[in-house]
Amino acid sequence: MCTVSFIPLKEKVFITSNRDEKAWRLPAQAPKQKYLSNCEMIFPTDSDAGGSWISLCENGNAGVLLNGAYSKHERKENYRKSRGLIFLEIMDNKRPLHHFVKKPLEGIEAFTLIIWQEKSLYECRHDADGKKYVKNLPAYRPYIWSSATLYDEEVRKRREQWFLKWLNNHPTPSQQDILNFHRFAGDGDKKNDLFMNRDGKVFTVSITSIRLDGKKSAMYYTDLIKPKSVEHHLHFSHSLIAA
Repeated sequence: MCTVSFIPLKEKVFITSNRDEKAWRLPAQAPKQKYLSNCEMIFPTDSDAGGSWISLCENGNAGVLLNGAYSKHERKENYRKSRGLIFLEIMDNKRPLHHFVKKPLEGIEAFTLIIWQEKSLYECRHDADGKKYVKNLPAYRPYIWSSATLYDEEVRKRREQWFLKWLNNHPTPSQQDILNFHRFAGDGDKKNDLFMNRDGKVFTVSITSIRLDGKKSAMYYTDLIKPKSVEHHLHFSHSLIAA
């Protein structure tokens, strides 16, 4: 939920997320394939609130959630609904971008949502003032995002440099290469490395990676606490990657 990368290759797209969480939260449930209101989806489940932070839908859409928008905000004591539940409601649609734009988000904590929809990439933000922002990003280039609630601008820029340096050494990375980056990248600062640990109070609990590959896709999930890994596959009737 707190570090996300998007890596496009010639015939594949990878979306990978590190979830950093507080020690007192319950362990998440591994991804399962479930039918919600509108589509079959694969996603892990937050055991505290019942929502999620990353999903893959049978229609080819994929999304991932980060806490916060552009900068760290002051948390309120109560919010109307979990961001993870809002995330599933948005992604359970043929056009999740449209649903984000139209959905009332009053009383919802700030978040950033990355959406892959119809071979296009969108960065959607809902800030602490209730304002929404949408960017249609060029899907031919890679990106990395870090949660604004955990990482200040200086650290986010440092992580971008790690990412660019790693890409320079791995111009056509494999799934395992990407997972290794999300597991080992950094400069030895445990509080800000991609696999982070802040005195045992907040730490990286899992890594989830989506691979979109033409007419098929997969979600790989590694629980770093237990530890264990699971893998799910979906097949589609049309290509998900631009020719």
